[in-house]
Amino acid sequence: MTTETAVRTWNIDASHSIAEFAVRHMMVSTVKGRFGQLEGVIEGDEASPTASSVRATIDVASIDTHDEQRDAHLRSDDFFNAEKYPHITFASKRVERVDDERYRVVGDLTIRDVTKEVVLDTEFEGQVRDPYGNQRAGFTATTQINRGDFGVSFNGVLEAGGVIVGDKVKITLHIEAVRPA
Repeated sequence: MTTETAVRTWNIDASHSIAEFAVRHMMVSTVKGRFGQLEGVIEGDEASPTASSVRATIDVASIDTHDEQRDAHLRSDDFFNAEKYPHITFASKRVERVDDERYRVVGDLTIRDVTKEVVLDTEFEGQVRDPYGNQRAGFTATTQINRGDFGVSFNGVLEAGGVIVGDKVKITLHIEAVRPA
């Protein structure tokens, strides 16, 4: 007797997904930005979501803060060093159910060749069949990291005290995944 597996492959739809970040600037405001190019795969079993896995890659050069000079600085060795470390990656280790729509996705985040475990607080936004017969599912995930833990340590001290760039970075992922018909 054979058992049919219910594991399905979902691809992150890059044109309908975004990776955003927010960080304090000069301790008086918050600068937000995004990475425009990301890709990934979710291997999931709808009957057992905690058995799912996630792999994603972000193109560092696609950073956009609506300021080209700042974006160039963020791509430099002072921050991400996009030339030497062109990708940010995430690979899940486990998925924990919080309730029917919320999960904790625990995995390894790698920035500048430094890998740390992070927890993505994830909410399932729903699932629908699109007009072309494909299945689509939406997720929002959030976490906070200390950028210095990943070797992103550039900073300057202000005369009045404080620093130019905060250490804590809030990350929000809006993901639409698609499974072809």
